[in-house]
Amino acid sequence: MFVPFFETLRSNGVPVSLREYLAFLEGMSAGLATYDVEAFYFLARTAMVKDERHLDRFDRAFAATFKGLDSITPEQVLNALDLPEDWLRKMAEKHLSEEEKAQIEAMGGFDKLMETLKKRLEEQKGRHQGGSKWVGTAGTSPFGAYGYNPEGVRIGQNESRHRRAVKVWDKREFKNLDDSVELGTRNIKVALKRLRKWARAGADEELDLDGTIRATAHNGYLDVQTRPERRNAVKVLLFLDIGGSMDPYVKLVEELFSAARAEFKHLDHYYFHNCLYEGVWKDNRRRWDQQTPTWEVLNTYGADYKCIFVGDASMSPYEIAYPGGANEHWNKEAGQVWLERARRQWSNHLWLNPVPEQHWRYTQSIQMIREIFEDRMVPMTLEGIDRGMRILGN
Repeated sequence: MFVPFFETLRSNGVPVSLREYLAFLEGMSAGLATYDVEAFYFLARTAMVKDERHLDRFDRAFAATFKGLDSITPEQVLNALDLPEDWLRKMAEKHLSEEEKAQIEAMGGFDKLMETLKKRLEEQKGRHQGGSKWVGTAGTSPFGAYGYNPEGVRIGQNESRHRRAVKVWDKREFKNLDDSVELGTRNIKVALKRLRKWARAGADEELDLDGTIRATAHNGYLDVQTRPERRNAVKVLLFLDIGGSMDPYVKLVEELFSAARAEFKHLDHYYFHNCLYEGVWKDNRRRWDQQTPTWEVLNTYGADYKCIFVGDASMSPYEIAYPGGANEHWNKEAGQVWLERARRQWSNHLWLNPVPEQHWRYTQSIQMIREIFEDRMVPMTLEGIDRGMRILGN
């Protein structure tokens, strides 16, 4: 029954294993999400998504597979009479109190309810607001929208007031950047390699073949020699502009993000919007209620990190120069103040700009940020990234 859903997840890049799919089916068999779309969504996501980077892909696959679950038309409601009676009775037992079930029985049962609905649809002419009989809104009629009746049928309402989260899979303001994008990342990886520095570090060890041969020959018995594993020692902190004017560059930034993930073992990232202010965030779904204070980031990552800002730097100059200039909230301190703090904390810094370099002079905000960063701004092209890695490598 759910095989098409499983296949859609796989085709959308969610690495669902057969074991995880079977765990989902086991949860369904145990009745963890019976007759509840919202519970079904969370059960499926919990069982089959093991990395938060894949949440957005899961949402897209879920929406594609189960599109229209909550947009039931009156005709479809009437056709519900074809559903098995035992299924309907189980739904009633699950969702209705004893008092509500008694009220439905007083009206004549479910069959009587649907018969009355069909009759009133035929009798009613036009829209009705309030009241207790006609199909309308904001009343106590059993039929309609945005009102209340425990035995009612919702018609003409695009959401249930008691199931506000039922469309959670379709509500995405800003999408997190996908760091597993591979298409087009190979050349970016080559450009980023220039920044890597290798060092012997950590507790993990690797076989020292030459040392083993020398020690064995000298001692006359097998003498295995090891040495600390070579690891990429460079540390990178990414600040990624997301949303608004950055939307056209999402694919390009995803490729950069994916390549950086592959090349740098010590890499961390935060999102911001337009300009750096007092808060940044890790997850765009929680950008308002789970922000990290920028002061905390400044105090957490040492001066040995190489700091890279990625953004088009295209905004109102007020967003950079004045308190209260941000377009989404009231900022007590100007964005320029926070950018200068970041620049002082991480002296090895860079701004990557997806806007073509020949267009920079036409945007005042780009010129302002370029000046704040002491001209350490490069275009997000292979040549620009290579140039930027040379700057950071000095």
